[in-house]
Amino acid sequence: MEALVELGKRAASAKYELQKLSATVKNKALHAVAEALEKESNFIIQENQKDIKRGEEKGMHPGLLDRLRLDDDRIAGMAEGLMQVAELMDPIGEVMETFQRPNGLQMEKRRVPMGVIGIIYESRPNVTADAFGLCFKSGNAVILKGGSDAICSNMAITEVIRKALKKEGITENAIQLIESTDRAVTQEFMRLKEYVDLLIPRGGAGLIRSVVENSTIPVIETGTGNCHIYVDENADLEKAIPIIINAKTQRIGVCNACESLVIHEEIKEKLLPALAKALKEHHVEIRGDEKVAQIIDCVLATEEDYSTEYLDYIISMKIVSSVDEAIAHINKYNTKHSEAIITENEENAEKFLNEVDAACVYLNASTRFTDGFEFGFGAEIGISTQKLHARGPMGLKELTSYKYVIRGNGQTRS
Repeated sequence: MEALVELGKRAASAKYELQKLSATVKNKALHAVAEALEKESNFIIQENQKDIKRGEEKGMHPGLLDRLRLDDDRIAGMAEGLMQVAELMDPIGEVMETFQRPNGLQMEKRRVPMGVIGIIYESRPNVTADAFGLCFKSGNAVILKGGSDAICSNMAITEVIRKALKKEGITENAIQLIESTDRAVTQEFMRLKEYVDLLIPRGGAGLIRSVVENSTIPVIETGTGNCHIYVDENADLEKAIPIIINAKTQRIGVCNACESLVIHEEIKEKLLPALAKALKEHHVEIRGDEKVAQIIDCVLATEEDYSTEYLDYIISMKIVSSVDEAIAHINKYNTKHSEAIITENEENAEKFLNEVDAACVYLNASTRFTDGFEFGFGAEIGISTQKLHARGPMGLKELTSYKYVIRGNGQTRS
């Protein structure tokens, strides 16, 4: 606990230095860090291979290994994300609202950093760079607690970032990594309320539940992704099949991958044979209800299938008789993440977009776009599935708070 407290103290001190930095200084530092990541890619990949080897020896699921793996392209993507963050408008100091009271007091609502942000995440080492970039640009210090599966990768990335910051004359404690892999340390971290202003979990349902239930620090819940696509009776099949294949197979181990299809009964005969063939080419197992099984070979779906985030080459299917039934099914089983409808019917589209309860709803597009990079945020700190403070991909503004600045001329309250 003593070591954690020291990290907290260093972060608390660093946050006051960071909030003084100009946008120009922060942007220059972000570019320097991006360059350093690409320059040190061999070192990062070498350390990442240690994690990959250990994961393979433990029999880690292919989807999780995919999340863990780094290569030159993924490191270049991390660097590009930081450079995009540098190009974004600095939110700090933004005057959100001004007004004057009858007594002459001038009121100003001004955007400010959160302070110290803690992030607990699992086997995605790219989160280390993404989290740093967004927290740094928004004037926050960050303390990271990654999973044991990615410890070598996270340590390498953090080392490169800290060295680049030091070279720029900026406190290295803008980013700190908890290197202990002891789960008890994670529990202690959740109670570091004296130093950490906000805690964000990124990972599976178990991790998120643990943080929400045990943290004494305010938490933003980033949810799991049991994402659906509803193929309406008025869907264009030339759009539908490529969208479904992309959403399911482009990357299986991510929270915005499609896990379940809801299909209108009027289109099942046209859609299912061609879709099954396309999914088979990508080695996707289909788990469908009895109506699906009457048309194509599949495993019969259970109630559990409809509520499962597979993170695998598996997809569930349900036949419905109306858009209302589709919406009811999705709202029952989804995780409030990302849901899509494929249709050419404007009325059905608007009904779906208005009534489905999710952070992101799509019309005729893949759910894979729920991502800070794709939204133009440069990167993201996570996908918030809650409704307080932030929802959806969390960029710079979602990592800020505000304060009121009041200017007077001698007013006193009677």
